Amino acid sequence: MIEHSAIVSVDWLNSNLNDPNLVIIDCRFQLNNSQFGYQEYVKSHIPGAFYLHLDEDLSSPVQKHGGRHPLPNFDLFAAKMANLGIKRGETRVIVYDSSRFAFASRLWWLLRYCGHKQVALLDGGWQAWQANNYPVTQEIPSEKSGHFVPEMQTDWVVEIENVKKRKDLAKVILLDSREGDRYRGEREPIDPIAGHIPGAVNSCWLDVTNEQGYLRSLKELETIWSSYSETDELIVYCGSGVTACVNLFSLDLIGRKPPLLYPGGWSDWCSYLI
Repeated sequence: MIEHSAIVSVDWLNSNLNDPNLVIIDCRFQLNNSQFGYQEYVKSHIPGAFYLHLDEDLSSPVQKHGGRHPLPNFDLFAAKMANLGIKRGETRVIVYDSSRFAFASRLWWLLRYCGHKQVALLDGGWQAWQANNYPVTQEIPSEKSGHFVPEMQTDWVVEIENVKKRKDLAKVILLDSREGDRYRGEREPIDPIAGHIPGAVNSCWLDVTNEQGYLRSLKELETIWSSYSETDELIVYCGSGVTACVNLFSLDLIGRKPPLLYPGGWSDWCSYLI
């Protein structure tokens, strides 16, 4: 396992469950069943873990444009973080899901975007916790008192007009993080139009982990991103700014400067084509 402050093992978390400076957050979710994650959380979760919902807590309401998961209202987001006992710049936050970082990485990125660097993903996620027979509970923790004033990294995000202006410039790469068949337009289970943004290349978010949901080695991650080492600017997108964060997470692990996220992604882009 990579030794990095942004990833922790289930062994480490089990040994630190009682750390008063630790907040654990469950982000389990399914795009085709929005209540799945919370229902599973109520049945069983890591002791002390809070639950945050992709649609209700980590996104804004859907509009005609802007994609299926617009970035949240950050005043509301900050208030939620404070209510979980998070103090920006101090509290260690551990996030997990059951989908190879797909949803946990969204929260990881949002916290980083707000200037909170003390956040890590749980390697292997919920499945790894269960496989090691570590304790679980049905007890819902009470809200706490924290202090979370965002320090926004606004230069980490681009919207559609900037994507149009920049995507074809020299040494700018637009990267689609979806599965290859969706990128190629062979399959589109969610959005009304299949395909990708013209000029985009593809590196699937699933390549960051193995089939068991464990992070690949640093060498493997460096190999994945070696083709883009000479790029001045990397703009990353997916369907709606969620799984793209898995790629952003892996780029952070190998020390690349923060790429730009196009949060609206293909769902925003194709909304102008209908």
